[in-house]
Amino acid sequence: MTDNTDQASAAELRQELADGLVSGGHITSPEVEAAFRAVPRHLFAPGVSLEEAYADDIVAVKRDEHGVYISTISAPNIQALQLEQAELTPGMRVLEIGSGGYNAALIAEIVGPGGEVTTVDIDPDVIDRAAMFLETAGYSRVRVVLADAEGGVPESAPYDRILVTVGAWDIPPAWIDQLAEGGRIVVPLRVKGVTRSLALEREGDHLVSRSQRVCGFVKMQGAGAHDEHLWLLRGTQVALRFDDGNLAEPHKLNGVLAGTPAAAWSGVTVERTEPFANLPLWMMTALPGYCTLAVDTSDGDPGVAVEEGGRWFPFATVEGDSFAYLSTRPAGESRVEFGAHGYGPRGGQVAKAIVEQVRRWDRDYRRGRGPSFTVWPIDTPEDVLPEGAVITKRHTRVTISWPEVEAPGQAVPHPSSEGE
Repeated sequence: MTDNTDQASAAELRQELADGLVSGGHITSPEVEAAFRAVPRHLFAPGVSLEEAYADDIVAVKRDEHGVYISTISAPNIQALQLEQAELTPGMRVLEIGSGGYNAALIAEIVGPGGEVTTVDIDPDVIDRAAMFLETAGYSRVRVVLADAEGGVPESAPYDRILVTVGAWDIPPAWIDQLAEGGRIVVPLRVKGVTRSLALEREGDHLVSRSQRVCGFVKMQGAGAHDEHLWLLRGTQVALRFDDGNLAEPHKLNGVLAGTPAAAWSGVTVERTEPFANLPLWMMTALPGYCTLAVDTSDGDPGVAVEEGGRWFPFATVEGDSFAYLSTRPAGESRVEFGAHGYGPRGGQVAKAIVEQVRRWDRDYRRGRGPSFTVWPIDTPEDVLPEGAVITKRHTRVTISWPEVEAPGQAVPHPSSEGE
């Protein structure tokens, strides 16, 4: 195949990618669309085929010694999501935290030659690749910086926009300090094991979310890294992860999976393909022992209870010596019913607690707008914080507040039953 043929094929695939992102609703603005049609993604992904380079999927850049991704080119739909949240305009000064080159080139296309783009990463291999690819693709005006982004990049501050393209557990003060007046931070923030890309703007001494979107990113390294607390329940196959907080008395769960599981059902059904992104957010705010369930099926059946034709989800909660997790069972040809399976002396009770919150979500929040996130300085007094769940991190206190329900009324009755 000749170089001219390669270029023609890449151009065609690039337009097909952009077409798909537009028709799928991931791209909603002409500026973001133009950037995707202009930037040659394959130049940032050597070693993969053109078809792979222009697929709506991640491209692996680097893995750790365990084979876990520590650097990727994000899937185009996720990049489009964040760029739309950022609402970039020509002439803006932008800091990208987490590099790879391609996303920085997209940003550079949108802000134009009158704007300034700085991309920073902690990994020298990633930075070297990004600098080389940006030069090759014609975006040498992007400033490439090797640094731990916990401190931002003060030399080029203030920034109109800060786009964080790695999963962050907290928002360090430097990012807020380096944000221009009227600026915006777009960050995939992890709260209790659930990540949402937040578009945050400053209001006085705190940040307020303007939008939140479902996303997934590799975790941040360096000073901003945060390891979850992991409690193994059955060898290495079944575990509970606590991202914010921890078990007060973990020994109480010893041998908990040896007992017979109890099931409870909510009467709440969804289409098999229907998204329910706000449900885990509601569960984390309503259930004090919220955590995530991790199950490894590579060594065979881990023995986690699920109904025939149903499935388990990684959203769980612990109460002392018992825990339960969200699950489903078939409810017709195309629908499933939400329920929960519980283990331990009070597993049935904990399962019922999950079911109660599923019903509350269905009644009050399933069809409405989601919660708002606010990020406050760590020393903010309790009486200043808004109503809602408060999650205390290293530098900040994050609050999750749900809209008021106009007429709460009585709980909607649902048929329910307990499993064996």
